[in-house]
Amino acid sequence: MLYMILKMSGITALYIVITYVIWMLTKGKTISVRSKILIGIIYGLCAIMSTHFGIDYKHMMLNVRDLAPLSAGLFFDPVAGIIAGFIGGIERFVAGNWFDVGSYTKIACSVSTCLAGVISALLHLFVFKKKKPSAFYAFFIGSTMEVFHMYVVFISHRDDIDMAFYVVKTCAFPMITFTGIGLALSALIIKIKSGEWKNPFRKVSTRDIQVSQRIQFWLFVVTTVVLIFLYTFTYIIQTQSAFQKANDDILLTADSLKSDYLTLKHEEDHISLHDVLQNNNPECGYEIIDSDNQVIIGNHIDLTVSANLLKELAEINEDETLETSIFGIESLCCMKKLDQDYTLLVWIPTKQIYADRDAQAYELILADILIFTVIYSLVSMLIQKIVVSNLEIVNRSLNKISDGDLEEKVGVYASTEFTSLSDDINQTVSVLKGYIDAAEKRIEMELEFARVVQESVLPHEFNFNRDDFEIYATMKPAKTVGGDFYDFFFLDENNFCMLIADVSGKGIPASLFMMRSKTALKALATSGKSPSEIFTKVNDTLSVGNDTGMFVTVWIGIIDLTTGKMRCCNAGHEYPVLRRAASDYKLYKQKHSPPIATMDGIPFTEYQITFYPGDRLFVYTDGVPEAINEMELDYGVDRLLNVLNKHEDKTERELLPIVAQDIQDFVGEANQFDDITMMEFTYHGKRNN
Repeated sequence: MLYMILKMSGITALYIVITYVIWMLTKGKTISVRSKILIGIIYGLCAIMSTHFGIDYKHMMLNVRDLAPLSAGLFFDPVAGIIAGFIGGIERFVAGNWFDVGSYTKIACSVSTCLAGVISALLHLFVFKKKKPSAFYAFFIGSTMEVFHMYVVFISHRDDIDMAFYVVKTCAFPMITFTGIGLALSALIIKIKSGEWKNPFRKVSTRDIQVSQRIQFWLFVVTTVVLIFLYTFTYIIQTQSAFQKANDDILLTADSLKSDYLTLKHEEDHISLHDVLQNNNPECGYEIIDSDNQVIIGNHIDLTVSANLLKELAEINEDETLETSIFGIESLCCMKKLDQDYTLLVWIPTKQIYADRDAQAYELILADILIFTVIYSLVSMLIQKIVVSNLEIVNRSLNKISDGDLEEKVGVYASTEFTSLSDDINQTVSVLKGYIDAAEKRIEMELEFARVVQESVLPHEFNFNRDDFEIYATMKPAKTVGGDFYDFFFLDENNFCMLIADVSGKGIPASLFMMRSKTALKALATSGKSPSEIFTKVNDTLSVGNDTGMFVTVWIGIIDLTTGKMRCCNAGHEYPVLRRAASDYKLYKQKHSPPIATMDGIPFTEYQITFYPGDRLFVYTDGVPEAINEMELDYGVDRLLNVLNKHEDKTERELLPIVAQDIQDFVGEANQFDDITMMEFTYHGKRNN
């Protein structure tokens, strides 16, 4: 037994190594037709080797030949599996038919190996969808294939059921076990090496268990319990039937032998009497015992029967039987008194009584496993096709709806239940669309009102009836209301303040924060504070209670129109663009301070720009350089400088729309994702009238 296990383990391990090596060579590659044929031939040769180098065990030859086509078809390609199966199967028939290699099981072995290739191909295509099976399914497939192998041995030898039973009893367990283990270990190693293996013993939340897995599990449990119950019930009935038949045969044989004995007892030739009695009752053993407990006629002539046995038999009626050991053989027997000197003992070995039952039990359990496999596979496939696949279609539609595609329709009408489910979902979405449309219209009205309010707080009067400067600004929000803003106002007759800002975020929250920021900045600016003092105070004010974490980038400049000196401060905003008279627009880079409302107590740094007549300052928010087109390319500062310099002779009112149009031409059909705000200031200085 140990020697057989070691050799079977070695051969199975060799198959696993071959499978792993071929998988490593083909991993991540498309298997060509030539490679498919080559893999099929390799496994076909492995099947042939298994036929001719099997393991001798109790006068039977054990092998794992079916492992070859199963591995080729399940792990590589259906064509490879079929080729390997037919090579191994046809060669097995030839070897058995013409070379007397395992001739008794040639049909069963040939059919099983050929069918293994075909089944592996079908499973690869239609069950596993060209994926590798798990270790559990691989073991199940390999074991079931060998169960079929053993069952064909039975059905192909109906005329010699005893020999067929011996073959199956000897070969079934090792061949079923090692074929299943070999296929399972191959699947496990491939899964681990490919990173697809999942620990089957890990704790999985019920929400992560697929409905198909749950159904398959309970189908497996229920079907297994039913088959075990049916097998057990049948086994018990067969046992009782065999016992009752043997009991009746013994009693009838005893009566017949007693009658024959009484007829022939005057014959002096005991051998003649023995022959007559044996010819009349060949299935039962019998002994005629004399008064000294010695057998004079029967199967054990001249042997002495145990006195204890005779005592046990004497304690029961002649029409009853007893299960006991006779000459070391467990048997069912009865005893009848022939006359004063002789006693008749009739017996049948227990092994003989239950021989037919055992053969039928083996055949039945193999048939039950095959029936279970067919039922389980068919029901699983039907559930997958009728229930699971339709649920997946419904879920895909629901995912699209959840992602905002309210035009998606659920169209599963495979049954009344799915029709009702589809119609209910579609009706719900239709009602939801109505509510959404109404809500959108209401929100649009509210946002439009908010936009009007927001625009009303931005300065739109750009004519101050002064000849020492000009200013113009525009804002295009990304949504109906935005977070950008600009402002400009006189602090006194000669000091003019201008600022531009960008609040983080979009929509109503950004606009509300914008209103707070704008109000605070203007209030502090008009109080006569310097730009850095304004930012410090506003930063501390806006940082208090800022649970949303919003912030604002701001550039501010306060210019003395009599001298042209502008005090500036930049809180994380874009660099301004400065154009000196008769020169080009260029970025004016200076040290940034952090955005306002990021942290209280931070300092802000001022810097100064001296303006001369004809100098221009262009400020903007990040929506300008970060505008993105359909190719996901940024508009960029370089393109902005190019268009400014290209139209440097234009007035402020002419230049800003030109920049806005250039941005729109660049963006094309892409959506505007950020507010676009621009402002330009031109310094003229005091002019002589």
